[in-house]
Amino acid sequence: MNVLIVDDEPLARERLSRMVGELEGYSVMEPGATNGEEALALIDSHKPDIVLLDIRMPGLDGLQVAARLCERETPPAVVFCSGPDEFAAEALQASGVGYLVKPVRTELLLEALKKAERPNRVQLAALTRPAAETGSGPRSHISARTRKGIELIPLGQVVYFIADHKYVTLRHEGGEVLLDEPLKALEDEFGDRFVRIHRNALVARERIERLQRTPLGHFQLFLKGLNGDALIVSRRHVAGVRKMMQQL
Repeated sequence: MNVLIVDDEPLARERLSRMVGELEGYSVMEPGATNGEEALALIDSHKPDIVLLDIRMPGLDGLQVAARLCERETPPAVVFCSGPDEFAAEALQASGVGYLVKPVRTELLLEALKKAERPNRVQLAALTRPAAETGSGPRSHISARTRKGIELIPLGQVVYFIADHKYVTLRHEGGEVLLDEPLKALEDEFGDRFVRIHRNALVARERIERLQRTPLGHFQLFLKGLNGDALIVSRRHVAGVRKMMQQL
């Protein structure tokens, strides 16, 4: 089987190439690809059977490349390669998509190559695209473009979404990211886990701690994981929040 290696680090690419070349039944397509655009071009022209795809690369990263491949009728099999502290490793493991942790061990490489199948479009779509675009159920992770590349945030770690002009701020256990998704679409997709407390805010139901009225008559909602900070609840949503809290 022909294997294409995609990695922006020459040493990592050479090491994988040497390892694959020593395995019976597999041949490496040289010289490989150093970024996502090169990978897509080589896949189109050479039609590899399997792609060993680095996640973190400049330009198009591995998850973006895989998402594009899943739109094609006959994509190659994909095995992701990630660092030991890679932000996407847990999500990939949960999704069932094949992946290897660097530095790659020969026995695990062989196992991954043997098990490699065509990308599961449903699994990858659940990781990287809103449900409205895929026709599938709610995502298990939210994807956000950050300076690291595509960051995958498990839905269970999300504290709130707040809309601000064109973007939505997602606050999670590890910090904040910006999303280019409408708040209404997020509410439609995750309405069973999040509640609207303001025209521009959705909060995770399981994060709600207490509702408190201020001396000025405003209502504040305290959430677990915010270190004492609170969000304003608009008057029109107070009754709904109270009713929902009684059911928690």
